[in-house]
Amino acid sequence: MENRTFPRDFTWGAATASYQIEGAVREGGRGESIWDRFSHTPGLVRNGETGDVACDHYHRYREDVALVASLGFNAYRFSISWPRVLPAGTGTVNEPGLDFYDRLVDELLGHGIAPFVTLYHWDLPQALEDAGGWPARSTALAFADYAAIVAQRLGDRVRSIATINEPWVAADHGYRIGTHAPGRSDPAAAIAAAHHLLVAHGLGMQAIRAAAPAVPAGIVLNLGPMQPASSHPLDLEAASAAHDWLNRWYLDPLVGRGYPGLPAWAAGHARVDIRDGDMELIAAPLDFLGVNYYSRNQVRSPLLPQLEPTGAPPERTGIGWEVYPAGLGETLEFVASRTGELPLYITENGAAYPDGADAAHDPARVSFLRRHLAVAHQALERGVPLRGYFVWSLLDNFEWAQGYGPRFGVVHVDYGTQERRVRDSGRFMGAVARSGQLPIDDGAPAGGPPA
Repeated sequence: MENRTFPRDFTWGAATASYQIEGAVREGGRGESIWDRFSHTPGLVRNGETGDVACDHYHRYREDVALVASLGFNAYRFSISWPRVLPAGTGTVNEPGLDFYDRLVDELLGHGIAPFVTLYHWDLPQALEDAGGWPARSTALAFADYAAIVAQRLGDRVRSIATINEPWVAADHGYRIGTHAPGRSDPAAAIAAAHHLLVAHGLGMQAIRAAAPAVPAGIVLNLGPMQPASSHPLDLEAASAAHDWLNRWYLDPLVGRGYPGLPAWAAGHARVDIRDGDMELIAAPLDFLGVNYYSRNQVRSPLLPQLEPTGAPPERTGIGWEVYPAGLGETLEFVASRTGELPLYITENGAAYPDGADAAHDPARVSFLRRHLAVAHQALERGVPLRGYFVWSLLDNFEWAQGYGPRFGVVHVDYGTQERRVRDSGRFMGAVARSGQLPIDDGAPAGGPPA
């Protein structure tokens, strides 16, 4: 069998997020973010861990960029810390904060690495949360000003700008179930936040195009199959509702289809504060869409008894997520059914596994990545306009409410010494990136378990 060959201009990269790796939360004029407040509140993050130091990327970015280059990636996706640029969320720009990202972009370009920027990866300035957060329309207006500032400074040098990363997580986990910052549990706030995040995206697109019209602009969504746990009509209904909230609520408005119905949990509690022009603003044409995929969900109706497990248990990652490569293809084809020829990027895909005796050897992660890349190649062959793949994550990092327990990195980080050590998965991804070819040598069918 021949190797699977990707297009010559395919983008290969690794991804990170500002609060998860930068550290230096009180340096360079940076303001407080909701994750600073949340992680310092006892009982909200595993072991009381915070992103105060994280991977110390703020001081070690040159080392990390050199690492990206040595692995063979031609792109690097990172997010801007809004409170590092605008400590109060609005008002006076913190020039040292912008200067940091200037230096980071120049360092990447100096190594021949394309910078892919995300403006918002969940670290909202705490001052804006104090004023209402994402449930308040004023936060979307503030985001537009922030987007304009960053696009004006960096837009002449970056490869693309994504407005928002995973608005579903920001709205659902931050405002509905409260497991992420700011830790609120309010259905009405979650629905308002979901809408205003998309309004912010639309306003951000306008700001980017005004300040840097040549740079491609888009958004990044986390998507995945919501499959019924059985053929029972209640399971079918529950899976359909879950699909609407995770997938259709964010994708459909972006392509002019509007919102599906309110989720059942919001009935009687919430309404969508849609104003004249909002839906047209949200549906402004995109230059690309980023797709983050990790797993599927099998949905059981709460009105039915839980099913007893039968057969062999599914393969799972170290944090319990099912390994389901076929879902990546299903997700890409679902997105393409809405977006047509719009360029798509897999902006996050990866897995957390515990370290073995030697943290550099991670065969389970290599197998995970190999099988998902095989499915990505199949999607290309079926005509999905896939333009690139970013592994999550470059480094082990602060994994939100789970602290430093889960390790997603293709590079191991010793948090005590900050030593970086490339894992086998990093070398595997680098070999694929340099050659543009995925070897077929493990005998596993795409989407199947490892041989």
